[in-house]
Amino acid sequence: MPRILYFFALCNLVIGSGAFVLSGILQPLSRELGISVAASGQVMTAYAIATAVLAPVLIFLTAKWPRKRAIQLGLALFAAGNLVSALASSLSVLMAGRVLMGAGAMFTAAVSAYAVTLVAPALRGRALSTVFLGMSISYAVALPMGAWLGFEYGWHTPVWLCAAASLAALLAASVLLPKGVVTESASLADFRSAARQSAVLRVWLRTLLFFIAIFSVFAYVGPVLLALNAMSPTLLSVVLAIFGLAGIAGTLLGGWATDRFGSLLTIAIQLVVLFLMMCMLPLTQDHLMATIVTLVVWGMAGFGLTAPQQSRLVHLSPAQAPLLISLNSSMLYAGTALGTVVSGALIDSVGLAQLGWVGAPFALAALLTVAFDRSRH
Repeated sequence: MPRILYFFALCNLVIGSGAFVLSGILQPLSRELGISVAASGQVMTAYAIATAVLAPVLIFLTAKWPRKRAIQLGLALFAAGNLVSALASSLSVLMAGRVLMGAGAMFTAAVSAYAVTLVAPALRGRALSTVFLGMSISYAVALPMGAWLGFEYGWHTPVWLCAAASLAALLAASVLLPKGVVTESASLADFRSAARQSAVLRVWLRTLLFFIAIFSVFAYVGPVLLALNAMSPTLLSVVLAIFGLAGIAGTLLGGWATDRFGSLLTIAIQLVVLFLMMCMLPLTQDHLMATIVTLVVWGMAGFGLTAPQQSRLVHLSPAQAPLLISLNSSMLYAGTALGTVVSGALIDSVGLAQLGWVGAPFALAALLTVAFDRSRH
């Protein structure tokens, strides 16, 4: 793999850390801001909606820019949003910071499309999984560390660390990335032609559905785990780290399986596993080891879906890959927002421990979309 892909993975570690660190510390956040846990979960919604709406617009507007400038813009917006969030003392200011961060998440789509131009078609799955490895590592490292720091020292502490890391990523990109590289730009007419393909629409729909499923639980993962099993902050951090390590393994496995068996079979198997684990999670209440095993298998399946989904879009329309991948990210974050809203509305009636059953039907619906696809890749 080209060495620059590992730098992109490191930057995605920063993006993932900033984006999701609050999901593990919603309780101290809600106490300090004087709001409910369900209301505090909407900081995830603000980020998700901003990413879904603003990132594709920025990808299209910067299509003719050198890749270095577009990547710098994404990292600069993300760093600015982190700084605003770190300074926030009210929900409205925190939301504003999260919106800026969401716009900066254009970085992930930009580097994903750039990455597949650097390798042979047979290695696209592994290239994408390498780039997204940083996102998985953020769950294994930043999320549990952020949870521990947030409970011990207040929720601002891990956000300040994410702000510093974002600025460091921006400075490193300014030094390391080559100048003048321009990928093939997307025209609106060509994009419309690609987007009319039913196979492309199914990829987007599938991403939307399985992220609704995942984030119906993950947006409240800290409170959910505490509802399933009594834990100290340290033990909670350890469980989140184990979940993140499973995600790292799943990301690498998803990329390898895509290149070895094709994207469609990889997606189908992972969605079956995801559905089963979401059904099982509520049944593990008061059984810590069962909860951990379920989370490990769930993490491997859920994290492993990104590379085959994006590889499928590149296969369907290589020239339009940057915008198609960005719109796929929009579906990802729209699913994140909808999953947060759906589960937030049902917490009081269903209970935190049963949120896996809220998301399971969406995972099943995502699996059903695979039945309409035929191409192996």
